[in-house]
Amino acid sequence: MPKIPQCNHCLLYSHNPHIVCAVHPTGVDGDSCIDFREDPNAPVEELWQPEGASYYNGELILQPRPRWTQQQQLELLDCHPLFTGRCPGCGAKYEFDYRARVHWDCANCGWMDDTV
Repeated sequence: MPKIPQCNHCLLYSHNPHIVCAVHPTGVDGDSCIDFREDPNAPVEELWQPEGASYYNGELILQPRPRWTQQQQLELLDCHPLFTGRCPGCGAKYEFDYRARVHWDCANCGWMDDTV
């Protein structure tokens, strides 16, 4: 009996070891079923993911290792001019649309952005 992974979430699935479903009692010949109907009451399977990976649209994606510790990342959010609009060295305010900037070097105190 060729049962496909979709069967477990189909409204027509019989949950019987001898019959796959009411429409295709012996299963389907292929990778998909044209009569598949999503069962709203089907149990949701928990997707196990290893540390350093996440599921996106059902696909396991490995995450790159972080360059900085969590503490360093939080410090960056608290003081970087991209988020504050001010130089962390002298507090000078960036006079233009700082969200479109690429280089964050300060002309007043010489602070240089080394986060790249």
